[in-house]
Amino acid sequence: MNLISDLIQADPYTVEMKAFQDFYPGEYNHCFGCGSKNEHGHQLKSYWDGEQSVAQFKPESFHIAFPGYVYGGLIASLIDCHGSGTAAAAKFRADGHELGSQSLDRYVTASIKVDYLAPTPIDEILDLRGTVLEVGKRKVIVDVTVSAAGKVCAKGHVIAVKMPDHM
Repeated sequence: MNLISDLIQADPYTVEMKAFQDFYPGEYNHCFGCGSKNEHGHQLKSYWDGEQSVAQFKPESFHIAFPGYVYGGLIASLIDCHGSGTAAAAKFRADGHELGSQSLDRYVTASIKVDYLAPTPIDEILDLRGTVLEVGKRKVIVDVTVSAAGKVCAKGHVIAVKMPDHM
């Protein structure tokens, strides 16, 4: 996959220009993985590319597991945040809304399963792709792949639920 910016330049209608996370209510933008109000976080941004969601992340040298490779916890956190962001956008879309018409409900991870298929090189941009498997009233199930240089390095299965009102 190309960089998201390359994809937008090639076909500006393929990827929506605003990230799902840009539509979270301000008081819920503190997440380490995707919160715009967390200056120390990943700042992950997820977009629609047709029926799939896409995101990219460039690991830093401190995301190391051992020389040349990414720490597995980073990969799990990227799957977590991309999966829950995709869940929020998928439910919004399934309910007939367009991004930008109102804030997205926040979804949180109820369950996550990560399979590490190959060591993930630290010097590559990581491409995340989400596929929505199920959209229910409060639960959305998303599969996410993480690739580096075209090779799938990890797969995740995320069950996300609408964040309870008391949170």
